[in-house]
This record gives sequence, C-alpha cells and structure tokens, in this order.
Amino acid sequence: MPSIRILTEADLRQAVPLDRTAIGCVEDAFRALAGGGVVMPPILSMAIAEFNGEVDVKTAYVPGLDSFALKISPGFFDNPKIGLPSTSGLMVLFSARTGQVEALLLDNGYLTDVRTAAAGAVAARHLSRPNATRAAIFGTGLQARLQLQALCLVRPIASATIWGRRTDAAEALAASLTAEFGIAVTACPDPATAMEGADIIVTTTPATAPILMADWLRPGQHVTAMGADQHTKSELDPACLTRADLYVPDRLSQTRALGELRSAIAAGVVSADQDFAELGAVVAGTAPGRTTPDQITIADLTGTGVQDTAIATHARTCALRDGLGTTLES
Repeated sequence: MPSIRILTEADLRQAVPLDRTAIGCVEDAFRALAGGGVVMPPILSMAIAEFNGEVDVKTAYVPGLDSFALKISPGFFDNPKIGLPSTSGLMVLFSARTGQVEALLLDNGYLTDVRTAAAGAVAARHLSRPNATRAAIFGTGLQARLQLQALCLVRPIASATIWGRRTDAAEALAASLTAEFGIAVTACPDPATAMEGADIIVTTTPATAPILMADWLRPGQHVTAMGADQHTKSELDPACLTRADLYVPDRLSQTRALGELRSAIAAGVVSADQDFAELGAVVAGTAPGRTTPDQITIADLTGTGVQDTAIATHARTCALRDGLGTTLES
C-alpha cells in the first residue's frame, strides 16, 4: 500500500502563500474547465439549521493532473460566540490513476481561502481594466483582506475603500491593510459612496439581501461577487446583471442554483435558460472578456471543484519539495 502524506495547516501555510504562482494555478484550473474532459459533479451541500451550520463537499477530476481532491468544508456561523472559527475542514488527495489516498491536507479552510482569493484575481485580470488603480471591498472578514491582497498582485492598486455593516470593523481593517500593503486604505460608512470612483469592487459578505445596487454602477467598473455560495445568499441587486455589459459565471450551472444569477432569475430579470460564457472560456480565449474601457463587467464566483483539486495538488507538490509534513505508512 502506498504511503500517505499528512500536511497540517502550519505546513500548508508555509508551502502555499497567496502569490502569483497560486493565482496561476487557479487560472490554469479555469482554463482546463473550459477545455473539456473535466469531471465536476454538483456541490453536495447539507444544512444543519439547528446549529446555524452547513457542510459543503466539492471535487473534480482534471485531465493532466495526477491527483484529484475531495474537499469537506463545514461552516458553523455561531462558532465565534464560543471562541471557535466559523469555518474549518480538510482536503483528501487521491491518485487519479488508482484511487489510492495520497495525502491528507488538514488545512482548516486555509487552501479554500487562498484559492478563493486567487479566483478573484483571475477574474480581475481578465475582466477589469488593466490600469485599474482603485478598489472597493465590501466586507471586513478574512476574505476581504485576501481579495485586496490578490488584486494587488494583478493590478496596480494604489488605494482602496472598505465598507462593512460595522463601521468599527471596517476602520480597523482599513488601518491594518494600510500598514500591511503600503497603500491608502480607508473605511466608508456608506456603500454607494465606498464604490464611487472605484475601478474594481469585490463583495465578500454572507449577505442574504442586496448590498450593492444597480444604479450605483458606473461605466468602466468591474464587480467580483463571491459571497453568494448558497441558495439563500445574495449580494447584488438583481438588476446589476442587466445593467452590466458582460456577466461571467465561474460555472453557469452553479450560479443558476447558488449565485447572483439565481437571484436575477428569481426576480424575473434574466431568463432561466439564458446562456453566458464562463470564466474558464474567457481565460482560455474562446469567449471575449472586457473589450472596451467603458464596459461594466461582473464575475459571479461560487467556488468550483477544479479550484480545489488544483490548489490541493499544488500544495502537495510544494510541501514535498520543501520537506514538509509527515508520512503515514499504510
């Protein structure tokens, strides 16, 4: 029986920083998704309403990768009240040839955080204006921080504005990001004002009602919405999708069921069978991205299994290279 590599969160944080290599890894995953041959079943999602929790399971087989990942991702949103993080989880890496377990990645959600931020960077790289310098981030959690960090790796971001429901949290995050990234980051108590003049807006919240309205959008802006990963969530006014010149889902079937597209269909502003080119097709060059500076573009990111397989495979490669983790002889 083959040996199994055990990688802890500490190992994985050392092996896989949020950098251009991680972004490239996720970009390649989207390209593969557009190329055909990928096997990616629908997300398995189980709600545990009694404890304000949910568990999502994602996976994908990607031709050309020697392994595939199965990710188990719990989210229990009352945990902070008892001193625990809201999210945790792990990934299991299997051989694509034999199905044997190759590695256990005990990341507590870290790799998901990295690949989610990297997907935001991929969307910005292909849909925002290349000279975008101003960002607006909706949300004050970890993903708000990581999305700005990732944007700075693909666009010449010089300033950013943070909006959150709690002004004190937005102010604290803005101060921290200013110190960490060396750019001017400020908090704004009004969301419409926060995105005024921004080139790129990223929404990172668990909102269940719109926090960004269609009439706030201005020519040339790009929006990445990544909070609506459940059928109860929605961050964008449904009219945003008709106001935009280009709407790009990460996976059309998923966004019809979970993302901002679901809300637009439910509101009757988009037909349920309307077709949209996916982000992978834009990355691969088989569908157009932004074609003029004045276009309004929207990326709807619900999270895909190909991202998980790609980042898990990348993580194991980096960890083995650096001699990290322990080996369990089976």
